[in-house]
Amino acid sequence: MNVKSTDLKELQNYYEQAGNQLVVLYGRKDCRKEDLLRVFAADKKCFYYRCRQCSAEEQLRMMEEEISRQYEIKLQKHTYDECFNRVKSGDATKLVVVIDEFQYVMKRDEEFLKSIIKLKGKRLYPGPVMIILASSSIVWVEQDLDEAFGENVKKITGRLKVENLNFLEVVRAFPSLPVSECVKLYGVIGGVQGYMDVWNPKLSFKENVCHLVLSEGGYLFDKAENLIASELRELSVYNTILAAIAKGYNKLNDLFLYTGYSRAKISVYMKNLSHFDIVEKVVSFETGGWENAKKGVYQIKDTFVNFWYKFVFPHLSDLSLRTPSDFYETYIAPELDAYLNRYFRNVCMEYLTLLDQLGRLPFAIHKMGTWVGKTGNIDIIAQSSDRRNIVCLCNWDQPQLTKDMCEEMYESMQKAKLDSENFYLFSATTFEPELVAYAREDERFELIDMNEL
Repeated sequence: MNVKSTDLKELQNYYEQAGNQLVVLYGRKDCRKEDLLRVFAADKKCFYYRCRQCSAEEQLRMMEEEISRQYEIKLQKHTYDECFNRVKSGDATKLVVVIDEFQYVMKRDEEFLKSIIKLKGKRLYPGPVMIILASSSIVWVEQDLDEAFGENVKKITGRLKVENLNFLEVVRAFPSLPVSECVKLYGVIGGVQGYMDVWNPKLSFKENVCHLVLSEGGYLFDKAENLIASELRELSVYNTILAAIAKGYNKLNDLFLYTGYSRAKISVYMKNLSHFDIVEKVVSFETGGWENAKKGVYQIKDTFVNFWYKFVFPHLSDLSLRTPSDFYETYIAPELDAYLNRYFRNVCMEYLTLLDQLGRLPFAIHKMGTWVGKTGNIDIIAQSSDRRNIVCLCNWDQPQLTKDMCEEMYESMQKAKLDSENFYLFSATTFEPELVAYAREDERFELIDMNEL
């Protein structure tokens, strides 16, 4: 069970505050918020109810039945006020009331929110109460919740979004795997806890992909499209746009020409996908060479969605005819390393952040990002508050990181009008011997291989 300690600590901090609390907890499907709630409530008095998609009347009826069964009582008034009045800790201990997937009842019954606000405002219960409203609908929570609460939105004590695990947490979850294998699985499933739960470390990377992604009935076989359809309508339009981005049509005008949709329509759909954490706009690190930077570029943010639309969605016909192993060797293996470059760069960024926290960099990092040029890129720029820079080059797919690659980095730095006295070179493979010798003589260079990562 992979529960983020930071999330657990934040919930505990709310719990330990005096008085009553109303906390909104949310995350994407498969974020395993239920595991977080289970661990959090293990040593507390708690009432948990999971809402269903049903009528307002049936929702209330089912909550009444669960309260009657758990507390061995009979409810008479058939209201949410009555439900929450009868749920008690039995003493002055703080009671935790969890309403999971609460958006289903909020959308259909105004009385539910009124009762929640009353419960939050109670002075004696006989003790205090912590109300957790949980949801797996990011779009609804981030776009519609405030309007649904109206003036009562100020009654919310806090909001906690359950994010994916970072790379270090992924490594810790798979202690038997070498770091290189963790990078590969991170580039397919990201840090989605539900996806990690089904990844078998005893199988090879290829076997996991074939079993989970490429086999009909596999846990991840239809996750990408189902994820989109769970929150957004017109799946065919979103499929078209995501498939285009995965092919490299990543600017608004490119998408317009490729899809035939109007620019206005594309903008609306891209905004929806952005709210859902599916796509993001790539913003180059601000340097003096703004005229040489590529602007208005989009990429698929969600890791598994990116993998699916890059490798599987365009070839679904062949997936129906070939074996998973044959499909993998034909369509995934040849381009996998080039695809993983982006995720290796993210891992290197996280490593730099860790070094910064440990005070092992030449200066404290104020901000960090990448520079995407019209010709040439800079993998990582880490900058101090007084504008000193660490420039990084990341190599995943080439047999060696070479001096020629460094020369290309210098050319991109000139276009970006960027100076640096510190260079960190990351390689998942090896370093060219000439570069190793050069780095020994030049203290500006740090060479970091996969073992150190």
